[in-house]
Amino acid sequence: MSPPFHLAFPVRDLAATRSFYVDLLGCAVGRSSDRWIDLDLCGHQLTAHLVSGDRLPPEPTNPVDGDQVPVRHFGVILEWDAWHALADRLRAAQVRFVIEPHLRFAGQVGEQATMFFRDPSGNALEFKSFRDSSQIFST
Repeated sequence: MSPPFHLAFPVRDLAATRSFYVDLLGCAVGRSSDRWIDLDLCGHQLTAHLVSGDRLPPEPTNPVDGDQVPVRHFGVILEWDAWHALADRLRAAQVRFVIEPHLRFAGQVGEQATMFFRDPSGNALEFKSFRDSSQIFST
């Protein structure tokens, strides 16, 4: 495995963030305080920092294979079956998708299953899976 990455991001409510990432996405909790929480997302360290204000700034989108993809987003590339299990779990939890789970670049190099949704603070997440994981960086 490659070295884990670290990503810090803003949130409005730490309790809702903890519930979303731990109970729904299955993250483990690391260190925390009353202003931030460390989360283990598939071996990578996410740090959710509490910010004040009503909304996060609006974010631009870019067109990708017919979808308007939120430019600022993060997520994980999962194994094929794990991606489908997560999509089923999110549907069962009635998560509102920004981009519904579907197949992108069908029949092309880089064919992938993808879905976009937001956390309780509006941060965009993309979880994807490649039918052929050797094509993650293929052109």
